[in-house]
This record gives sequence, structure tokens and C-alpha cells, in this order.
Amino acid sequence: MRSILHIAAAILLAWTGSTVEAQTGLRVDRVVMLMRHGVRSPTKAPPMPVGTAAEAWPDWPVKPGYLTPHGAEALRRLGEADRARFIADGVMPRTGCAALHIVADSDQRTIATADAWAAAVAPGCDVDITHRPQDVADPIFSPIGERAVAFDAETARRAVLADAGPDGIAGEERRLRPVLSRLDTILCGPARAGCGVAGEPSALAPVKPGSRPKLSGALDRASTVAQILLLEYAEGMPMRDVGWGRATAADIARASELHAVEFRLLARPRYVAAANMAGIAPLIRDALRDGRADAPGITMISGHDTNVASLAGLLGLHWQVPGLAADDPSPGGAIVFERLVDGSGHRYVRAVYRSQTLDQIRLLTRFDGATRPYRAVIPIATCNARGVRGLCTLEAFETLMTAGVAASAR
Repeated sequence: MRSILHIAAAILLAWTGSTVEAQTGLRVDRVVMLMRHGVRSPTKAPPMPVGTAAEAWPDWPVKPGYLTPHGAEALRRLGEADRARFIADGVMPRTGCAALHIVADSDQRTIATADAWAAAVAPGCDVDITHRPQDVADPIFSPIGERAVAFDAETARRAVLADAGPDGIAGEERRLRPVLSRLDTILCGPARAGCGVAGEPSALAPVKPGSRPKLSGALDRASTVAQILLLEYAEGMPMRDVGWGRATAADIARASELHAVEFRLLARPRYVAAANMAGIAPLIRDALRDGRADAPGITMISGHDTNVASLAGLLGLHWQVPGLAADDPSPGGAIVFERLVDGSGHRYVRAVYRSQTLDQIRLLTRFDGATRPYRAVIPIATCNARGVRGLCTLEAFETLMTAGVAASAR
């Protein structure tokens, strides 16, 4: 029987991923991640139109759409866990400063996310964080809106309707009717008349030339409310303030599906995903391809849930973070690509989804050998290298990323 120390060591190795080489003959030599910003305040004040809720929404400590101090601290805890893993995998030295590159969108929340995470991953180091001036739109992260990619709104509409299935958007609303009803109860309490989000039928909004598809009606408004409630909970607000004391953690997890469904309908269809990834996909591809000895071992791209959802749609990736619905991009959650190399120098790419659970964000959990972030290997659709489903050769991954966006790029 193995000693307790041996068992503890095995658990630690399984967490850090240092068993990759022993189990498969592969080692990690490069990491590229697309990460959603951390916990922010609602993007508008008030968060929803007057009359949506029966009572006033709770106050936030920052301007609309800004990363909160709680969100920044959660990111620092996450960065500490990432640093431990990077060191164990050998892509970051135990001492000194690593070759680390960060690209952030120009919103305050994405820039501040990059700053907080970098300070924990590389404490005391001068980290290269690239971004445009705050609030100056960046076509890397918004290529459709900034007209940086060829995009036909009518083709996108057809792609969305095709992916919605035979029952369409109305069918999704019918399936989610119990969740919508519960959301109205949270919003309105006893005063149900003239309140809530479920009254207007859901549909695809009229096409606007050059714009991404959007929903209208119940699913559109409910997705926004579901995200606001999730952010209240993740922010660590007292439960008396989360959904006016009427929402439970189970309610928030179930309502999260409304947010995930919006992204499944609008961001994951391949035509939309390819256009939306036209700026980010080359960054990922080139960072994994780079063979220079001094190339950054770690690249982090600080973006938004829409970016994460579109990347997932492009590669057929799926996950479920505890506390959230399947495929809902979590605050601080990231799609991580690990470049793996074998003894002969052949290179492969594996995808992972890494995130704190919702309760870990709320409670500002510190991570050690017994407590760790959620991490799941997520198979890349169509890849099957070395007999491993979802593992790509580097060449096959480059082809997927290049072919996926080539038709959209100008």
C-alpha cells in the first residue's frame, strides 16, 4: 500500500498536469489562452429598462461595465493557480520572469483583467500587455462591428436559423418556459402585473446590414437578467441582495442556460463564429506556431464571452463549469490551448477549459493541492491524433483555425 505522502504527491501531480509526459510521452511547451474578463458591474444603469423589476436594482462599487475590486481579487487568486500549473508544466521558470505576452481588448474590464491576472502570474515582472487606448474600439475583438471582416448579415441570419433546429427560436422559448417563469418570479415578487421579461415572444431581430444577429423578446431580455443575477452572486453580494433575496444558487445555475442559449444561437454558428474570430484566430495560431527560442511560452488574450463562445463554435468545444449551465462562458474562464511535444519533436495541440467555479469566485477561494479551479480537457472536433479523440497535430490545428476564418477575412 502506498504511503499517504505518495498518495498526496500523486494528487498534486494530477492537478498540476505534470503526469502528461509520464502517461503519454508528451510535454507542454507552449500555452495560449482566450480568457473572458472577470466579474464586472452591469453595463447599463439601471441594468434593465424601468418596469422590468418591481424593486430597485442593487448598487455596484464601480462604473457600469467595469471590473470590480472583488472581480480583480478573484482573478489574482486564479492567476496564482495558473502560475503554479505553468511552473509544474515547465512553461514558466520557478524564479525570474517568464516570456509572457498579453493582448487585451480596450474596455476597462478587459485591461484591468489583464493587469490583475498578470500581477499574480508574474509578480514583480514587467509584462508585455498590448491594448488600444481605453474605449477605442479594437477590430481584433470586434471585427464585425468595426468592418474589419467581410460579413453578410442575411447569410448570418440563415446560419442562426439553421442551427436553431426544426423548432426554431420559438421552440427554445417553449423549452425554457419554466426558467423564464421562475425568472419573472424573482424579478417581480408578489407584484407580477406589468413586470418581468417573459411576456414578449422571442424572435430573431430584423437584419441590420453589417451587424451580428441579435435576439428580440423574452430570450433576449432574460439572458441579460440571468447574467446580471449571476454577476451579483459572483460579486459576493449578500443573498438578500441577490435577486432581492428571491434567487438561490440553484436558480442562478438554471438561469445561466438562458445566457448559454443566446450564445449557442448567435455566436456559435460557424459563419458567425468564423467572422467573429477573424482577428483573434491568427493570434492563437501564430503564438502556437512560433518556433523562436525567445518566443513567449504563455500568451493570454483578454476578451469577452462572445469571443469565447465564437472560438468554441469554430472548433466544436463544450464544457460545464460548476454553478453555470453547459457552455456558458464564466467570468475569468478561458479556453486554453496547450502545445504538446513528443520525444521526436512532433507537436500537438490540446484544448482545455479552465475556470473557477461560481462559488470559488464568490468566496474568493485560495487554491492549494486539495482545492483547485475547474479544469477539463475539451476535445477539438474532427481531430484524432495518436489515437486520442480531440487531440490535433499542430498542422491540423493550424488548418482548422486558418480555414475557419479564411472565407471571412479581407
